[in-house]
Amino acid sequence: MKVHEYQAKAILSEFGIPVPKGGVATTPQEARRIAQELGGSAVIKAQVHAGGRGLAGGVKVVGSPQEAEATARGLLGHRLVTHQTGPEGVPVNHVLVEEPAQVSRELYLAVAIDSVARCPVVMASEAGGMEIEEVASTSPERVLRARVDVATGLQPYQCRNLAYGMNLPGDLIRPTASLVASLYRLFETKDCSLAEINPLALTVDGRLLALDAKLNFDDDALFRHPEVRALRDPEQEDPLEVEASKFDISYIKLDGDVGCMVNGAGLAMATMDSISLAQARPANFLDVGGGASEEQVAQAFKLILSDPQVKRILVNIFGGILRCDVAARGILAASQERAIQVPVVVRMLGTNAEEGKELLARSGLKITLASDLSEAALRIKQAASGI
Repeated sequence: MKVHEYQAKAILSEFGIPVPKGGVATTPQEARRIAQELGGSAVIKAQVHAGGRGLAGGVKVVGSPQEAEATARGLLGHRLVTHQTGPEGVPVNHVLVEEPAQVSRELYLAVAIDSVARCPVVMASEAGGMEIEEVASTSPERVLRARVDVATGLQPYQCRNLAYGMNLPGDLIRPTASLVASLYRLFETKDCSLAEINPLALTVDGRLLALDAKLNFDDDALFRHPEVRALRDPEQEDPLEVEASKFDISYIKLDGDVGCMVNGAGLAMATMDSISLAQARPANFLDVGGGASEEQVAQAFKLILSDPQVKRILVNIFGGILRCDVAARGILAASQERAIQVPVVVRMLGTNAEEGKELLARSGLKITLASDLSEAALRIKQAASGI
């Protein structure tokens, strides 16, 4: 789960990490008032779950409360399009109004999960700012890394090494090391999957400030953090993904046109690979789960049918706890509420597979039954050409 920058900064403040003064506004008038309280000059930042805001016009420096109001009016209630949102953009319902900072250097600091080493890793660089991805790609030696043993935690010497590695003045080594430790403590305490400060600014008067912040949280740990779960903004998420979450369905929207419904994450990945080998692209990742109910299957199938991008559907069920006849009844239930107007290919194997196939065959629906995954992928390919 993602949160907005203003929410992330509030959490950073709880852990003693300094952030600029400011406030969040939902109306142009509120933006004007906050700018007035800050002395007139301010930075107006659109609050969206996407990067690239600055290049897209979502971050602007203003010199007066009147300009703050006008800038906020041009952002609030509109959709911001960045390189991460796609052409549809995302809605701007909040703007963050902050004091401008006199920055002498921009640094980078983050904690993430190293999936290869299977542990958290703290990353730091003296080359912070918008182009940190390019720095990591072209000059990886400029991004320092400290892997953390979860049994012992982040050690003080690791924090000091990272601070020294950012080539900071001697009097800033201790406060920087302390800030690194605080960010890791936040990461661990809140069950984050990512805690990033970019840039971490060194101001001309020698202060460290988190000018921007990004926090992502592990969805599977949200039950431990109701205060974090309350920060969720569904308007920033894909509507289909929001709907899927209501029924505990694992769903991720993709950019293809083949809707997929599978039980089991590994089987879902294999199914998507088969679709790609058939020179097609999946429109989604959808795992109803190994023990899905008839209702969950029906809701999952309706999700796929409601996606206008889907031109054909592949259902791949390996019956186990979720029996194939239960999956078939779920598909039939969904078809009664939402008409099936695209080709559907179904492959079933395992518990009650014959019963499931018979239910679909007797339904009168235009569903093609495949004996194995290779045939299913072939049928999907043929559906594209109308064969």
